[in-house]
Amino acid sequence: MYFTGLIIGVATFLIIGIFHPLVIKGEYWFGVKIWWIFALSGAVTLAASLLTENVIISTLLAVWGASSFWSIGELFEQRKRVEKGWFPKRERPKNDKRGI
Repeated sequence: MYFTGLIIGVATFLIIGIFHPLVIKGEYWFGVKIWWIFALSGAVTLAASLLTENVIISTLLAVWGASSFWSIGELFEQRKRVEKGWFPKRERPKNDKRGI
């Protein structure tokens, strides 16, 4: 039996599942200014996927990179969801400019 597809499928599910709370908690604690961390993560992992010979690892690095880039858009969408009241808003001190 060949488990490559199953391994990639399960790991992809887990990677996407990890990014969902990362976006929510990242926006809550730091605002949208952390978008560059997702961009850097995406660029590094996509580049690494091009340099990796192992099919499973290369695929999962590409999934991680694509999920990182997707999370940038979700981070800004999360800000809108917070503004609509769908998620709690973190109360910041008045002199704190993060997330603007």
